[in-house]
Amino acid sequence: MTDLPRDRPHLHIEGGGQSETYTSPRTVRQGLPPARARAAHAARLERAIGTALAEGRRRIAARETSIAEGEPGFYLEFDIPVAERAAVEGLENKPKAIELVAVRPPAEGDEMVTATVFVPERSADFFVKKIEAYRDEDTKKGRPKNQNLIARIEDVRLGAVRSLFTDSMELFPAGGRQTWWEVWLRDGRLATFQRVAARLSVALKEHAISFPERDVVIALADEATMARLIENSDAVAELRIAKDTPTLFQEMHPVEQADWARDLAGRVIPPSVLAPVVCLLDSGATQAHPLIAPGLDPVDQHAYDDAWGVGDSAYWNGHGTAMAGVALYGDLEAALANGGAVELGHGLETVKILPPAGQNDPDLYGAITALSIGKAEAKAPRRRRVFCMAVTSEVGLGRGRPSSWSAAVDQLCYGGGDRRRLMVLAAGNLRGDINAGEYPDRNDLEEAENPAQAWNPLVVGAYTDKITITQQDYAGWEALAPAGDLSPSSRTSGIWDRQWPIRPDVVFEGWNCAHDGVNPAVAIDDLQLLTTHYRPNRRLFQEFGDTSAASALGAHLAAGIMTARPELWPETVRGLVVHSAEWTPAMRARFEAAGSQQQKLAMLRRYGWGVPDLGRALLSASNDATLMVEDALLPFRKDGSTIKTRDMHLHQLPWPREELLALGEQDVELRVTLSYFIEPNPGERGWTRRHRYASHSLRFAVKRSLESLSAFRQRINKAALAEESGEARGSGGGDGWLLGTIRDRGSIHSDIWRGSAAALAERDAIGVFPISGWWKEKPGLQRWDRSVRYSLLISIRAPAAETDIYTAIANQIAVAVPISS
Repeated sequence: MTDLPRDRPHLHIEGGGQSETYTSPRTVRQGLPPARARAAHAARLERAIGTALAEGRRRIAARETSIAEGEPGFYLEFDIPVAERAAVEGLENKPKAIELVAVRPPAEGDEMVTATVFVPERSADFFVKKIEAYRDEDTKKGRPKNQNLIARIEDVRLGAVRSLFTDSMELFPAGGRQTWWEVWLRDGRLATFQRVAARLSVALKEHAISFPERDVVIALADEATMARLIENSDAVAELRIAKDTPTLFQEMHPVEQADWARDLAGRVIPPSVLAPVVCLLDSGATQAHPLIAPGLDPVDQHAYDDAWGVGDSAYWNGHGTAMAGVALYGDLEAALANGGAVELGHGLETVKILPPAGQNDPDLYGAITALSIGKAEAKAPRRRRVFCMAVTSEVGLGRGRPSSWSAAVDQLCYGGGDRRRLMVLAAGNLRGDINAGEYPDRNDLEEAENPAQAWNPLVVGAYTDKITITQQDYAGWEALAPAGDLSPSSRTSGIWDRQWPIRPDVVFEGWNCAHDGVNPAVAIDDLQLLTTHYRPNRRLFQEFGDTSAASALGAHLAAGIMTARPELWPETVRGLVVHSAEWTPAMRARFEAAGSQQQKLAMLRRYGWGVPDLGRALLSASNDATLMVEDALLPFRKDGSTIKTRDMHLHQLPWPREELLALGEQDVELRVTLSYFIEPNPGERGWTRRHRYASHSLRFAVKRSLESLSAFRQRINKAALAEESGEARGSGGGDGWLLGTIRDRGSIHSDIWRGSAAALAERDAIGVFPISGWWKEKPGLQRWDRSVRYSLLISIRAPAAETDIYTAIANQIAVAVPISS
């Protein structure tokens, strides 16, 4: 690329999308159930359900009247082939108050998926009648009645505590051992559960978190007591293990450079009182450090538990103070070496969410996160913030499945639809020794940690450019990771199920480690970042690394965008971080070696969209112009008793048509990023169709060179139908796009098209359209009429040209361009 200066602000458009009535075709389940000997299959299921119902009625009769509350009923557990898992939806029947409450994710190699439903006593014969009709009656087309459901059921039995347990069964607390359970409750039954728990002397944690169809509490019980809770109420939907205190790993080495610190402190210009802040949710911070004090007012330090105090602690090796130094200065080593003034564009807040010693009692970390954020916001409610949390847990990982913590983070970002928040999370680190022969395969196999499976925050992994070893103690040793490649400790989403988000979104510098070819790799000073030490009276600097340091760098950059462009939405700031990211040469080589889309997806799940850059995030060049669009659409509408897809948006782009045509066959690049937040609806029920996790999804498609707008609309509808029916097709595959359909994971999508300038001149429209979610599929929850905000970022690069594309676009923005057929 001709390296022209970035000296022009990105172009900004508020609105501009033309709404068009749009309804994706209804999904029709394809294929027939497995062929069966009808009578024999019905007879086997009748025997199984007869046994289950008899035991269920016995349990209802044995309810403890002094304890019981809620509608009498029982749980039935069904086995359905994994290939037919969409059939679990047919187990639910709202008129009969039969609710699908839990779907246990199948382990690798499992042939069956297990689904559990709550059946009230008044509807006990529902499935018996379904089976009898399957056995004896035909439809008008001559097929067994209820075939789509009954033929897919392999077995049925009465449910128990284990039927509702959706974590790995390896975590199940057997042997009568008391444990803290994460109890997911059916809608509207929190008070019922609390009363029954009190009658059984079951300890409950104070805080609960609420989602659209579930409340989640923490309860201390053994398996037998939990069984009594379940049998004497109609409240429990799902059980998981309460997650333990998150573990933080960091190798820190002191660097005594007090004279440098005093010099830098004398050159620091503190941030304005109106400046945005990075709010760190961590172990507190040492505000008295001479390099922290200019950016952190003592009144902006808080603690989840006021009794903890707000300062940092030795137990966590001063992790919060180390995060503060990176979040405030970014590359502290560069700031120390620079002889000029250092102006702080943003400040800090800290909320101590880790105790000064020992561990938190098991609790809902979603509630801890929410209450901690609330403390900071109560003190300064109008302040613009980037929340940053590098605290993670390896307990309860499930190949990308949401947890109560990650769902709470999504809910905090969504903010009820009217108070969006930008959060930056760490992807988490490998634990134990790192061996040279395992890199990077081990990174691909160890999944990003809780709560990084959240959709709405920016999740940051680590890469490294640090390869130079000068320490004499390590003469002859080598850096483990090549320059520009993944940091040796960074986790990925390589093993996640395909429907879950790409994690990490982006990567920042973390650290590298050194090895001698024989022993496990070790952290050394040369290959880490420099940051502030929590005990400045003893030493002022320490080494720092891993995804903790990378997430602090990510928050630093996001705050830099907020400082420069305070009017932008959180969705837009997140989008700009991703949109500005590029793969390093080492990463690009891996992508270029990928021979299939699946292999490209594996690389995307390792590196995200690459390494962001503040200059690219904020400024355009004459031959590299970025357009920022912030808009909102109504994705759904009510039509009688059903909810249908409502609007799509067509954006006519202010394309520099003449300039592009003049460039002819020269290579150009188009990059598009779509960023939006979803409202979560967690609860392990398979996340298929009606039980999706996301409230909605959006997709983008770009008009092709020789495509009319009418044909473009038809293509979008076909793409939506394909995605609704679960086909691996979409609106952007092939046709010069680097990623195509693999970009469509989570709630941020970015892709790059490369081709001739003449071809790009005709690609002058972008469609943003909705894909179904639980807002549409659950009309009773009354979310169908909500508006959806989105940010659309579009860049044109003409790397070999000095043509002024930027000015040509700017001249057209004020001119309304009608959209026609």
